[in-house]
Amino acid sequence: MALSIESLLPQLAAGSAHTHALDFRYEALDGEAVTLRAPYRDDLVGDPGAGVLAGGLVTAMLDHVGGLAVWVALGEFRPIATLDLRVDYMRAAEPGRDLLARARCYRLTHSIGFVRAFAYEQDPEDPVAAAQAAYIINSDGERGAGANVPRPGGRA
Repeated sequence: MALSIESLLPQLAAGSAHTHALDFRYEALDGEAVTLRAPYRDDLVGDPGAGVLAGGLVTAMLDHVGGLAVWVALGEFRPIATLDLRVDYMRAAEPGRDLLARARCYRLTHSIGFVRAFAYEQDPEDPVAAAQAAYIINSDGERGAGANVPRPGGRA
């Protein structure tokens, strides 16, 4: 029996080495929107004088939550990769506060998922950053690497 993507989200949110190290936590699935949390930690601060979380953490979080949103839209786990990611930073994150990131895949083709995401502390209407991203979806249909190489007998 295959597990639903919803049941896999907590593991997908924190299961890789970097997401585990950053302490990403699955927060919620609201319709098609996925939310992650990164608890505030001193070692994730980019500017010790200000106590503000590093911009790289924000980018990594937006990228990861975007991928989760693609899997939700697909309804299954399939290999994906970030094709394009644009992050607009709107303000510094507030020192001492957890960071949340919420994403929704708003368009899905056979090979690309398009996502919008926001990072914020408490109110999604007051974002720290906004992201627009595209993820390529493995849809090789048995056309994997080497499929176009001629084989003995004349078939590719």
